[in-house]
Amino acid sequence: MKIFSASQIRACDTYTIHASNISSYELMDRAATKCVSWVNEHLSPNSVFIVLCGSGNNGGDGLAITRMLHRQGYNAKAFLLRLSDELTEDCRKNFERLNSIEKGLVEILPQDSLIADVPEHVIIIDALLGTGLNRPAEGWVADFINHINELPNSVVSVDIPSGMPADNIPGKGAQIIQATHTLSFQFYKRSFLHPETGRFVGKLHILDIGLSTTFIASTHTSYYITDEYTPKALYRPGNAFAHKGDYGQALIIAGSKSMMGAAVLAAKAALRSGAGKVKALVPECGYDIMQSSVPEAMCYVSGETCVSRIKDWQGSVVAVGPGLGTNEATARALSDFISACKEPIVVDADGLNMLALQPDLLHKLPGDSVLTPHPKEFGRLFGATKDSMQMVELARTQCMKYNIYIVLKGHHTVVVTPEGECWYNMTGNSGMATGGSGDVLTGMIAGLMARGYSSFDAARLGVYLHGLAGDYAAAAWTENAMVAGDIINNLGHAFKRLTQA
Repeated sequence: MKIFSASQIRACDTYTIHASNISSYELMDRAATKCVSWVNEHLSPNSVFIVLCGSGNNGGDGLAITRMLHRQGYNAKAFLLRLSDELTEDCRKNFERLNSIEKGLVEILPQDSLIADVPEHVIIIDALLGTGLNRPAEGWVADFINHINELPNSVVSVDIPSGMPADNIPGKGAQIIQATHTLSFQFYKRSFLHPETGRFVGKLHILDIGLSTTFIASTHTSYYITDEYTPKALYRPGNAFAHKGDYGQALIIAGSKSMMGAAVLAAKAALRSGAGKVKALVPECGYDIMQSSVPEAMCYVSGETCVSRIKDWQGSVVAVGPGLGTNEATARALSDFISACKEPIVVDADGLNMLALQPDLLHKLPGDSVLTPHPKEFGRLFGATKDSMQMVELARTQCMKYNIYIVLKGHHTVVVTPEGECWYNMTGNSGMATGGSGDVLTGMIAGLMARGYSSFDAARLGVYLHGLAGDYAAAAWTENAMVAGDIINNLGHAFKRLTQA
């Protein structure tokens, strides 16, 4: 699924209006109808609503929703905040139409006033400010948003929580409606997918309002959602006549004294992801641990307490870094290895930390290599950013510069490509914020690459399956109690999901 900017969404609206031979007012009615249908499906028929409307098209949506709720027998009243001198044309039409049905269904709220004494059972529908917002809410509007956030009522935001920009992260202190639910028309907004603003969205619902599929298909964007359809299209079932050599070999270079768990998790994950053979190169102190924990993997040693020689170890796919440490000898060995390596590799954890200490090695990484940093590792590698969206933009420039893929880990992990595309993942949960989860992802991506997937497909498929397995683990153990090993143990369920229609 594509993610469009606010200006692209407006262009899509305009194209749809002309291509479908409808008016903008009719499109607004279509959107309002979808919102009311959602209310019918998800909320009690005895619900009481206050609808907060601005003077723009988002306010027009709110006025149309009020009219439709009233006609269906709901107790609903709109409050119109005059945020500008004039209403937009469609907002004005909806105001006049609602006002003509029955006096008292809509009330104009005077400047600087607030709504007092709202009973807790009343549901507030937020249609104050839409995606056209180009600056933070100020003055009365900011105070009004803050007042609504202090109320205990459930809030349903129409298209986007008021005060939230669609395409960027506002500065600290920006006033944004804290929604319980957000009903977004047709598309995700990028701001929904970043922690600074995503927390205001509540539970997100994408409503299909019938925007032009021709426009959507033909319009370029660099931003995408990895939804359930993408991995199913990528997945390749096994060949009944294949042998283990057909499914490639993954080499996991990992582990150090007290950090062998990372190597074990990565090796197990590579095996569970379908690699035909997995070799683990570990320090001597970890040999017994690896042999007993992962008997399916072949185990080799290099060095007593840290991996000190890796230049001569080439597998079909190499993943380096989990629990490796940043010992000086290991750092030299990594430098020699990268300088000699010709095929794409996967770099994580201490592999990334050693790259940050030797930034010239970035130029020597084989093309299509995959780096899997969390935000702090990314910052050490490429520099600090003011927010997570700027971090993604910096990742785009670095991927294009070095011809690599970056898997920027987070709640919506982003796979960034050498072409500058960004794929936001939609699986996973907070229980995956636990030690070893990243090591599992590293092993999975390496295992998928060994099996023959391209770096791009292995990264997207690996991230999706990693999150999906985490969701199965959370369902079994709760987000609070799950551990990284539970992700590996649920990979079978995740793969099985891909084979279901």
